[in-house]
Amino acid sequence: MKLLLKGARVIDPSQKMDARIDILVEEGKISSCGTTIKAPPAAQVINLTDMIVVPGLIDMHVHLREPGLEYKETIATGSAAAVAGGFTSIACMPNTDPVNDNRSITEFIRRKASEANLANVYPIGAISVGSEGKQMTEFWDLKEAGVIALSDDGKPVMDAALMRHAMEYAGSLDLPVIQHCEDINLSAGGLMNEGYWSTMMGLPGIPSIAEEAIVGRDILIAEYTQTRIHIAHVSTAGSVRLIRDAKMRGLKVTAETAPHYFTLTDECLQDYDTSYKVNPPLRSTADIAAINEGLADGTIDAIACDHAPHARTDKEVEFVYAANGISGLETSLGLSLNLVHEGILTWEKLIAAMACNPARILNLDKGTLKKGSDADITVIDPEQTWRVDVKTFVSRGKNSPFSGRKMKGRAVLTLVAGDIKYDGRAL
Repeated sequence: MKLLLKGARVIDPSQKMDARIDILVEEGKISSCGTTIKAPPAAQVINLTDMIVVPGLIDMHVHLREPGLEYKETIATGSAAAVAGGFTSIACMPNTDPVNDNRSITEFIRRKASEANLANVYPIGAISVGSEGKQMTEFWDLKEAGVIALSDDGKPVMDAALMRHAMEYAGSLDLPVIQHCEDINLSAGGLMNEGYWSTMMGLPGIPSIAEEAIVGRDILIAEYTQTRIHIAHVSTAGSVRLIRDAKMRGLKVTAETAPHYFTLTDECLQDYDTSYKVNPPLRSTADIAAINEGLADGTIDAIACDHAPHARTDKEVEFVYAANGISGLETSLGLSLNLVHEGILTWEKLIAAMACNPARILNLDKGTLKKGSDADITVIDPEQTWRVDVKTFVSRGKNSPFSGRKMKGRAVLTLVAGDIKYDGRAL
């Protein structure tokens, strides 16, 4: 299939490109970019005047629930939600049932993703067997089966010795280790951020130090072992400070945050609405300010939505019993574009955080529009205004606190390997 994308503003941080040019796609690859490309025979010409074309967005932290929890999400429905949200590639966490801690589960995920034939799906394998934090999995076997990173996400690796050995072994295989930073002894029993609102609501709190203690510990391990560590879903000002200091000292530390951590605060929970219940919890306005600063100065490398789809039976229960998480793939771009609208990030920095940097961290040959690269492309209408309606979510997870929120900017076309996987231009 041949496609000629004409007239768009093309933003590609990997090439420091921001210009109005055409892109020719042939046989799943980007064959040329220029200002006056003539359409070859049999090519489909798509006029994208007033649109913005960027490298296919990559979300490096999603939960697809399959195998075992298909009532929440499947690989097919999660992939459909991804392309509807503008994501051409997603990396799925291992906390399925059973946990993705062995070759057979990894191969199952890859097979299901191939059958869905929508977004690129990259499995992340568990650090420890069953994500129980006791015994390391077979890293080499997992890598050979197709995992691109390792994490016990949702369950922090509390054993410092195991974490050290995992980082050393993973480093020898060039596999990034992604840590959910939470000292479970400090957070035990907590339901929301520890602070004014937890006191007012009479709910046990999760202090910021519960996150920061493990961030600091793992940075020290990375420094001692000369390996790399990736910090997931950063939520506190203290974590941003620790990561910034580590980077200034030249350590191999990268980090991500999620849209809800720069959009919502713990005040949102005052009505005990479980759609706002996440882990790590929503923090304070001071934490949001620090996260915005961290994104702006590059301390935080990536934006990943931590897509956590749940069924109504998981959320519409008493607050203490409600599951943590937000179904985020279809709102992530819209929320992140607010950073541009508010002048916190430039377009270039936003796309770097949502495409180029995730590709770099995960060692993926993606996140670029260079000639010869895979034609994974996201087309954004920066002026389209729309209102979030969870009833229209492609994802099985309708659990979102953003229902009814007005957004400006939306992905309207998603191409994976040159094939149109989502076309929302008529919406």
